[in-house]
Amino acid sequence: MDPSSLNTAEVQRFLNQEKERAMMNEMVAKLTSVCWDKCITSTPGSKFSSGESACLSNCAQRYLDLTLIIMKRFQSMQ
Repeated sequence: MDPSSLNTAEVQRFLNQEKERAMMNEMVAKLTSVCWDKCITSTPGSKFSSGESACLSNCAQRYLDLTLIIMKRFQSMQ
C-alpha cells in the first residue's frame, strides 16, 4: 500500500488504531508489572502457587475494572 494514496480520513483512522494499540500494550505492561510486584513474593518455580494465581487473577480484574471506570469518567467529561 502506497502511503501517498491514503486520504486524510484513512490516515487519521490508521493513527487512531495505532494509538489504541499502543495504549493497550502500555496497559498490559503496567498491569503485568503492578500485579507481579504485588502477588509474586518469591522466585516462581514451574508454576504459580494457588495463592499467587488467585492474587494475579484478582489484581488483573481490579485493574481492568478501575481502568474501565476511569475511561467512562473521561468520556462523560468530554
